[in-house]
Amino acid sequence: MEITSQMVKDLREKTGVAMMECKRALEESQGDFEKAIEFLRKKGAAVAQKKSARATQEGLIEAYIHMGGKIGVLLQLNCETDFVARTDDFKELAHEVAMQVAAANPLYVRREEVPQDVLEKEKAIYRAQAAATKKPENVIEKIVEGKLTKFYEEACLLEQSYIKDDALKIQDLITQKVAKLGENITVGRFSRFKVGETDGKA
Repeated sequence: MEITSQMVKDLREKTGVAMMECKRALEESQGDFEKAIEFLRKKGAAVAQKKSARATQEGLIEAYIHMGGKIGVLLQLNCETDFVARTDDFKELAHEVAMQVAAANPLYVRREEVPQDVLEKEKAIYRAQAAATKKPENVIEKIVEGKLTKFYEEACLLEQSYIKDDALKIQDLITQKVAKLGENITVGRFSRFKVGETDGKA
């Protein structure tokens, strides 16, 4: 199948990846758009994995105010160099992630930050709910694991579905930028404030 310049352009607009990489992905997938996106995601994930151990001491603080001043977010997004921190791509990512925090109200950045006592409490609730179904113990454990995964997807920023594209997790969004910018990028921390609430999450 012939790979047209319009196909390459459309894929670039969808993924933000360089034109040559988009062309190669379309060639590898015989012009199948969805397969090309998957190809680029896997490649981006591989690049991000290689860079994930590198220190992120630079970055920026993004401030986002939503809903006529009723909700505000401060987000720390880290990268490796000040050069990348000043790029439009990095600033755009910080803005998008801050918007996500405002809209989806995560409690933690990543699952490793969830306190053990919170996890145990959630598991106890899920186990009690599952036990009421009178199903076998091995089935109950699978139900508990499934509900715990759902909890992480709601409570942890990196595992939330992106508000603008639910096919992407926030971690996927960051991974795409890592592949494009060539540096490790991490979310440091965030605080979300809402008028009427007195307890913010850092």
